[in-house]
Amino acid sequence: MTVAAERFQSHVERNLEALGREPDREAVVYRDRRMTAGELRDLVHRMARALQARGVQRGQTVTLLCGNLPETIAAKYAAALLGCRLNHLYNKLSAEVQATIIGDVETRALIVDPAYADRAEELVRRAPVPDVFVLGPAEVGDDLLALAAKESAEHFPGLAQPHDISIIRHTGGTTGHPKAICSTYDQNRITRSDSDDDRDMRVLVCTTLAHAAGMMADLALHNDGTVVLHDDFDAAAVLADVERERITHLFLLPPLLYQLVDHPDADRTDTSSLRRVTYGGCASSPARLLAAMRRFGPVLQQFYGQNEAGGISRLEPEDHDPERPERLRSAGKVMEHVEVSIRDEQGRDLPLGEHGEICVRSEDVMEGYWKQPELTAEVLRDGWLHTGDIGFLDEDGYLTIVDRLKDMIVVVGGHVYTAELEDVLNTHPQVLQSAVFGVPDANRMEQVYAAVVRAPGSAVDEQELRALVREERGAMYEPASITFVDELPLTDAGKPDKKLLRARAATAETALG
Repeated sequence: MTVAAERFQSHVERNLEALGREPDREAVVYRDRRMTAGELRDLVHRMARALQARGVQRGQTVTLLCGNLPETIAAKYAAALLGCRLNHLYNKLSAEVQATIIGDVETRALIVDPAYADRAEELVRRAPVPDVFVLGPAEVGDDLLALAAKESAEHFPGLAQPHDISIIRHTGGTTGHPKAICSTYDQNRITRSDSDDDRDMRVLVCTTLAHAAGMMADLALHNDGTVVLHDDFDAAAVLADVERERITHLFLLPPLLYQLVDHPDADRTDTSSLRRVTYGGCASSPARLLAAMRRFGPVLQQFYGQNEAGGISRLEPEDHDPERPERLRSAGKVMEHVEVSIRDEQGRDLPLGEHGEICVRSEDVMEGYWKQPELTAEVLRDGWLHTGDIGFLDEDGYLTIVDRLKDMIVVVGGHVYTAELEDVLNTHPQVLQSAVFGVPDANRMEQVYAAVVRAPGSAVDEQELRALVREERGAMYEPASITFVDELPLTDAGKPDKKLLRARAATAETALG
């Protein structure tokens, strides 16, 4: 007699089981709406049946063009129950890039937030898809909520298999043809936490559900928590809901964290409910982190990772030590399930303290880029993912990232690592933020440029900052030009847009020449 193999259970099926433990508890808050766990679970099952009835099948691509709605979470989970590939578009990408992505990943069904109905009409003209569904009434497609309301809310057994592609994430959409990063269902592991910090989580999502905030929302729902959704980041609104909703967990990109600290409401808001303010996604300023620690207490946690690699390292709250500000320049210790090797251009492992490319090996490393085997082979070599980030490991096991390989500035006499120079500029008490980038000169070398956001009322000038850089890092790091801006331009992912800054600087140089 043979024993039947245990059926594979996806991360979404485990989350739906969690929603069923206490169906009357509050699961999602959006504006004046409060959805219970049972209501969310039932909507997922109904949506899955509605999509299946329209011919959406396991192994096909479902693309979302949606804001931070409760129904967005339900649509994500419904697609996963069907064993589909989920492709969640960044809403702020251009129509051209979005249409390219929709076509590239062979979208079977496009699910649209009513707020983006006009954009969806433009997209389907550029890249026709078999079915368009809208999370509410609109002329561009069928009302998925109305279709789902006609279906049963009974348990829908998941169809996904372990090695099916579960998520396609895109990167590089602002720098050329987007790269589509594929992960499988068995790589999406969400576990029930025994940590006191993860009990009764109330997560505020104010960045897109398509990115890290979406994973934090999944973790909260899996651990019987509540997700509070904001359409976008607004510092005043975030602070108000931290107090009103007793938020315990936040995820923010560093520039957004700084805005929160600088907001005039910060000092009069009760933020005592916060247990974790997690930040990551781009380089952070130690000086600004110290200000955040003074304001919010010992709750900061940094994650370093990539879409291609998942999580790589973590800087815990206890590592955010005001007595050791140098530690804030690191990205923390490598996670338990991850191996990191620092390698030179010939692929040789480098000793502690030496700068080289960060290479990663773990179960979370992507399967590859969608239908781009040459690009996949370029970054997945000898069993390691070559991240394109430059960094080093110290004797205590902390990993420090000093630059993106593509952002490293090649100057006469050596290499300038932009994160190191930004750290110096950001230590000045009258500097709020900075972004450092290279601009090619007539000799095909590069000049160091910086864009700086001054504190309100600041009088710091270019010469003073140049002198600071010379003193701290030497003449090689001294910027050829420092431009003062009201704010740094951001990419669609919320990171400083160095490509745009580089183009502006090059245009200005051409005009002057």
